Amino acid sequence: MTTSTKLIHSRRFLPLFVTQLLNAFNDNLFKNAMVLYVVYSIYNSESAEAGFSAVASALFILPFFLLSALSGQLADMRDKAKIIRIIKACEIGIMVVGGGGLVLAWKGIEVHALAIPLMLAALFAMGVHSTFFGPIKYAILPQHLQKDEVLAGTGLVEAGTYIAILAGTILAGWIPVEWGAAGVVITAVIGYVVSLEVPPAPPEHTPDPLDFHIIRASIRLVANTTHHSRVFLAIMAISFFWTIGAVLFIQFPPLAKNVLGASKEVASLFLVVFSIGIALGSVSVNALLKGRVSARFAPASVILMGAFVVAFHVVCKLWSFPDGDPLMDVATFVTQPLAAALLLSLLGIAVAGGMFVVPLYAFLTTIVDKSETARTIAANNIVNSGAMVVGAGIAGLLSWLDIAIVNQLLLSAAMCLVSAWLGWLLYKAEREHAEPEHHVFD
Repeated sequence: MTTSTKLIHSRRFLPLFVTQLLNAFNDNLFKNAMVLYVVYSIYNSESAEAGFSAVASALFILPFFLLSALSGQLADMRDKAKIIRIIKACEIGIMVVGGGGLVLAWKGIEVHALAIPLMLAALFAMGVHSTFFGPIKYAILPQHLQKDEVLAGTGLVEAGTYIAILAGTILAGWIPVEWGAAGVVITAVIGYVVSLEVPPAPPEHTPDPLDFHIIRASIRLVANTTHHSRVFLAIMAISFFWTIGAVLFIQFPPLAKNVLGASKEVASLFLVVFSIGIALGSVSVNALLKGRVSARFAPASVILMGAFVVAFHVVCKLWSFPDGDPLMDVATFVTQPLAAALLLSLLGIAVAGGMFVVPLYAFLTTIVDKSETARTIAANNIVNSGAMVVGAGIAGLLSWLDIAIVNQLLLSAAMCLVSAWLGWLLYKAEREHAEPEHHVFD
């Protein structure tokens, strides 16, 4: 029996895995149902659609930047399982608000004055929810798993996350919006019930007082990581990766509609292919590394990712969509001459991305002391979210400047080169220093 199979059957791992699965599913069911409905049913302008997509992404990401320091302290200094249950209870209320916004938009009641603000408020609240859940889902793994199980566990969590993203994205693109409103509330309730089975995960040391000054705590948290080269380089490399991912996800819906002439189901298909690719890359890199946590394949993986982004850009530029033609459904889209090349390029982006990022998350959770894993992930989330907000802002600015969305893809390709350089520096530092980094946070 493989390590992954054993973990799936273990209570040490399965309840957390399913809770995270439902969390990612619900985030994406709600976010994509909202964005696709607004892009395809409310706005009728490429710049307005891209701008709304950027605002939605920024609102979801912003809490990671503001509150990760507090969430990391809580996760390292309190029982992680108890925090999970509180977080999942809050999700039910958040989704009632978000689902209400979707229903109002569907009914055409105060769409701009009430429905859209309610949906964006719920999206921001889900960002807060995920900010507090994020450090726990990785930090709890070294506490419940053996050292040789952590990479497999991280890979399963990452692959499961993208399978859940896949499912949420498919449903968001295919089911009526009113069904989506009911689905997000039901999923939140199920997630809370499953979270009750997560085993206790008490703090690894005597809890310190919490620092509620979020700016001071955030600066201190990130500053501590700069003294440890491997921790800091891993965080920076992951941050650039998620900046690339954020820009791509912002671009997909308006690109599908305005460049490719495709329906919202095709936009959903793009996100599905991307999610499948990340899951494949997450699992395959574990096989390549044979369970060893290493950044060995990071530089090559992200360079390959950049090459696929350029290929995707070229195919989009060659795509022909006569003005005035109706938007293509999935069946019509896949019969187009360049559809296979487009989808394969997108799959290549995602597979290479999964191979790049999964070992880096495992790296962060194994290189530091177990009592500091949540704060390390929280520091990572602060830098990630700051970079992603900047990326969303750049994408929004480019749209405001009327730069064609297909040309914005080249921004993602350029950022891959920076990630490759950081990955190479990390692997170089890894080879020079084999011992763990203990007590990153003083």
